[in-house]
Amino acid sequence: MNETITSTKHIFEGRVIKLDVHEVMLPDGSTSQRELVRHPGAVAIVPLDADQTIHLVRQYRIAADRVLLEIPAGTLEPGEDPLVCAERELQEEISFKPGKLESLGGIFVAPGYTTEYIHLFLATDLKPSSLEMDADEFIETVTMSLTDALKLIETGEICDSKTTTALMIVARKLGV
Repeated sequence: MNETITSTKHIFEGRVIKLDVHEVMLPDGSTSQRELVRHPGAVAIVPLDADQTIHLVRQYRIAADRVLLEIPAGTLEPGEDPLVCAERELQEEISFKPGKLESLGGIFVAPGYTTEYIHLFLATDLKPSSLEMDADEFIETVTMSLTDALKLIETGEICDSKTTTALMIVARKLGV
């Protein structure tokens, strides 16, 4: 089932991603091309208060060409520990520092064409603490019950895969 890369052409290198085109040998000996977006990975966090209130962010996403409602998230810096990134992103995006961060596993965003892997976390015991947001981020915070957020998944208002996945994992974990 494995494919073997026989050659690589580097097409583009940007601030966050790199694009390569690989020539690959398929299991049957034939060849094909694979376009691959290399991404450093990311974190996404469900910030949960004791009363099952969650903190979400609303922001414009150019790929979707609309404003989306999501859990806080961010891209890993080179060599950065996902736990450190998750703590930083919460302080930047919702002005809380977690007392506890619990791994919920992770997801490949679209393994057919990108290496991006998102580490999912549940953040609890939240304490007010803020860091300056990135200059190019315009975010509105939204607070709601976990139950209400699950309803927004059903109606399609929450349609971001990392948010949907993480909220469903938390709901199952809590028996909601």
